Amino acid sequence: MEKALLLKHTPAEVKERSALTVNPAKTCQPIGALYAALGIHRCLPHSHGSQGCCAYHRSMLTRHYREPVMASTSSFTEGASIFGGQGNLVQAIGTIFKLYDPDIIAVHTTCLSETIGDDIPQIISKAQQEGKIPPGKVVIHTNTPSYVGSHVTGFSNMVRSMVDYLAESTGRRGNYINLIPGWVEPADMREIKRILSCMGVPFILFPDTSGILDGPLTGKFDMYPAGGTRIEDLRRTGDAKATIALGEFASGAAAKLLDSKHKVPCSLLGLPLGLSGTDRFVDTLRTITGRPVPEELMEERGRLLDLMADMHQYTYGKKVALAGDPDQLLGLTEFLLELDMKVSFVVTGTPENRLEAPLQKLLERVPGAQYRVNGDLFLLHQWIKNERVDLLITNSHGKYIARDEDIPFVRYGFPIVDRPHHLLFPSVGYRGAMYLLEKILSVLMDRQDRDAPAEAFEFVL
Repeated sequence: MEKALLLKHTPAEVKERSALTVNPAKTCQPIGALYAALGIHRCLPHSHGSQGCCAYHRSMLTRHYREPVMASTSSFTEGASIFGGQGNLVQAIGTIFKLYDPDIIAVHTTCLSETIGDDIPQIISKAQQEGKIPPGKVVIHTNTPSYVGSHVTGFSNMVRSMVDYLAESTGRRGNYINLIPGWVEPADMREIKRILSCMGVPFILFPDTSGILDGPLTGKFDMYPAGGTRIEDLRRTGDAKATIALGEFASGAAAKLLDSKHKVPCSLLGLPLGLSGTDRFVDTLRTITGRPVPEELMEERGRLLDLMADMHQYTYGKKVALAGDPDQLLGLTEFLLELDMKVSFVVTGTPENRLEAPLQKLLERVPGAQYRVNGDLFLLHQWIKNERVDLLITNSHGKYIARDEDIPFVRYGFPIVDRPHHLLFPSVGYRGAMYLLEKILSVLMDRQDRDAPAEAFEFVL
């Protein structure tokens, strides 16, 4: 029986659940850590756990990005599961540098190694003492137990470890800024870099998966593509003029550590999704660097405003349900409210209570709006059964709800495994907002055409 038919058994009556998650709106920490590590130039991520865990994490990212995702594993067996994985990791480090020659190995833990209690810094130190780490090579680590947090937590932890292990301070402030982009697509990182270059701002972006997971088809395999943040640039982050973190939940921890450890002042912003979010990002760049906003960006802003005005009649009053990651949900909610849409339901599977206050403030203007932190897609489906919405925006898992309830559907977030193009088009910045708005308008107007009776099937809408 297909999954969409199974969803027809979802009851409309909502009962509170404290010990059961159905169709979770998240995945596990190591996937986020693996994605962040891929944003370092010539880095081989390493999963300290069983072979099956690493296979799952790689396959999920490969399905989302349609690119081969390289990672190694400690390949725990019964012995390592009982006595610990120190021997596995020490041997793995030596083998990886000998066979695959990365510049850096980024180790993340799994449920198994966390439950055992492996001391990863001590193991890395032992590998160093035994000469397993060649001169000039680097090993970093972060702890990512899957039974805590979500993939967003894992991403945040790995980015923080980049700062903890690699950032250095010489006492001489550079004339450049650090930019931590949060968990966004490679195309979004390209767009962020374009905006920075357009304003003439010297920067270090980390992590940076553009050029890693959106590379061109060349006919040959390259284990370490040209993209990613270089180790020498990560070391220079401690001398930056300032840090801008986009998305507090994915980027805030690293920015705060740079501030406390190396006295690099940080600004925590939301993702630059939509008009106001991008305005804040551009204005923060202008304030920190003293660079004027170029005419090119002003024209892009004007084109976005023109599109919002032209299509206002199609977005006004439409009810929307959202599920996704905290930083994305805040940015999306604000953008949809700018379009005069009604964000009726919001769900995230990431257990971040800090999300409640800013989300509640945004939703004050929508009477009856409901949200749930540490919720699931089963609950979202129940809410929709009780109050129909006009649009659903989630990752690919939402397609079953959309089909079951016959709701227009826009795919956004992670993972998207049933469409191949999403990683090539940005959703951040003024350009990204135009692309995202076009996707929303297309599904709404396609539905308008589909449902129109013959006498109302118009050539011009």
